[in-house]
Amino acid sequence: QVQLVESGGGLVQPGGSLRLSCAASGSIFRIYTMDWYRHAPGKQRELVATKTSGGSTNYAGSVTGRFTISRDNAKNTVYLQMNSLKPEDTAVYYCHLVDSGGSTWGQGTQVTVSS
Repeated sequence: QVQLVESGGGLVQPGGSLRLSCAASGSIFRIYTMDWYRHAPGKQRELVATKTSGGSTNYAGSVTGRFTISRDNAKNTVYLQMNSLKPEDTAVYYCHLVDSGGSTWGQGTQVTVSS
């Protein structure tokens, strides 16, 4: 069984930055992708950024140029660097891992962008 532990959320002013971390542990098999999703009140869950095992990345249009996903394979950890944050980025951010054993979600971390 895989466990994901997220950290780094919080309250930040518009234009500020935050860095989210997600550490995977447990019975991890071959990792295919590690992603970040977010869920804002009244909206559908949105895929924010994806990092494949091959190193490819993909971003939602709303965060392109502002967010960067990176991964430390040795630590089984994925990061989301979020810059130039906007109030509309406010949401619960979830880490998601897909490996040969299946799919696992983190517990979520709240990001609030407000003055």
